[in-house]
Amino acid sequence: MVSKSKSLIIIIPIHNEEKIIETTVIRVVNELNKISVPVSLLLIDDGSTDKSAEIVLNLRKRFSKKIEYVKHPKNKGYGQAIQTGIEYGLKRKIDYALFMDSDLTNNPQDIRKFVKVIDNGFDCVKASRYIKGGKVSKVPQKKVILSRIGNLFASIIFNINVKDCTNGFLMLKLERFKKITLKEKGFAVIMEELYYLKKQKARFKEIPVTLTSRGEGKSHFRYSFKTFYSYLKYPIKSSWL
Repeated sequence: MVSKSKSLIIIIPIHNEEKIIETTVIRVVNELNKISVPVSLLLIDDGSTDKSAEIVLNLRKRFSKKIEYVKHPKNKGYGQAIQTGIEYGLKRKIDYALFMDSDLTNNPQDIRKFVKVIDNGFDCVKASRYIKGGKVSKVPQKKVILSRIGNLFASIIFNINVKDCTNGFLMLKLERFKKITLKEKGFAVIMEELYYLKKQKARFKEIPVTLTSRGEGKSHFRYSFKTFYSYLKYPIKSSWL
């Protein structure tokens, strides 16, 4: 049985997601009712310029006991939204933070998979497309190939037992980040987290999930040389530890 002493906060960064955020939040809130640990949902609006904030505020009225909300006055980037979430959780002495995307590429039903291992002492539990039982659905083959190559390289250089290093659907033990301030502004913050976790000899766990293409709107992720460099500099740096 899952220990009820562990507390969890689910953190969803948002930037211009007016087309999908209501559906995402409702599905996540429905999952919260099935979870046996103390849990809350934190929505971080990273300077949206569309109607995302309006939609979220209406959802807060509807689910007042379930949803917490933070807004950046201007767009700081995905990485700094993650840092805001970590600081928020630490301030409230929450044990674990589970990060997921706002566009339903992550299945809210998979939240229960994380909760099942929350009392097993892991410092980082990552959703994985590349272990047995995991897969990718409705994503262009070119992106899948690039992802597999990049993750294979990162896993080897990091020298950690994680096959899906770049997946941002993950649960962190917050005390590991008490003395750390994440600097990355973009999605490479996911690799920065792994760097600091490896530095602390953290315990990792992967759980199988299916990643799908986003429900609505456009992805904020861009493939470029700069992106690959920002991702791979952390496993390379970690090889010097």
